[in-house]
Amino acid sequence: MVRSEKARIRVTGLQPVQMVVGLVGLAFLVAGIVGFTRTGFANFAGQEPWFLSVFAINPLHNLINVVLGLIGVLMSIGSGLARTYGWLLLIATGGMFVWGMMITGMVSSNPVSGAGNPLNLNSADNWLHLGLAVLGLVIAVMPARKVALVERDEVVNDDTSRDGSVRDDSVRDDSVRDRKIHDKEARDDSTRTDEIPVAAGSSSKSGGWKHAWRRHPAN
Repeated sequence: MVRSEKARIRVTGLQPVQMVVGLVGLAFLVAGIVGFTRTGFANFAGQEPWFLSVFAINPLHNLINVVLGLIGVLMSIGSGLARTYGWLLLIATGGMFVWGMMITGMVSSNPVSGAGNPLNLNSADNWLHLGLAVLGLVIAVMPARKVALVERDEVVNDDTSRDGSVRDDSVRDDSVRDRKIHDKEARDDSTRTDEIPVAAGSSSKSGGWKHAWRRHPAN
């Protein structure tokens, strides 16, 4: 059985947040390019009756859409960059939402009233920017898809201890069995030596063959 000592959790593969940011970036690019076909480049910050569906636009508004689109496409190459783009989108569109609320009179006080309405914002733009701000927050906190990765030099066998010594029970059992067999053979050799027969009349039971000669009486 193989057991991992140190498994690392890492972000891998194309992340969902990258795909979302890529799509958002493309949507901004398309909106900006189509918007330029409606407004042209004259009267850059003007407030002419230019519309993209129900959203009021002007060349400056289109340029901002193109810039946000390019940034989104570029930052979709990495999951960390994609989440950073989420925070950028939250700040940019959230600020445009608050500014549009003051311009359209939905907020009574307007500390930047002297700046006018250079982006030609209307109420529909305000609600769109609110939705984009929420989307930016979702992108910024979107979880990453992770996997557990284990490097080869950090994978050890359960039969090996941390210091590299073998902990195989079969090896230990073989050693004990060999020692028992050796001890038994030694005891058997000692027993055979003590039981060597000697001639009759000898008082020794060990130490080799000893013969005792008795004198026979003459006939």
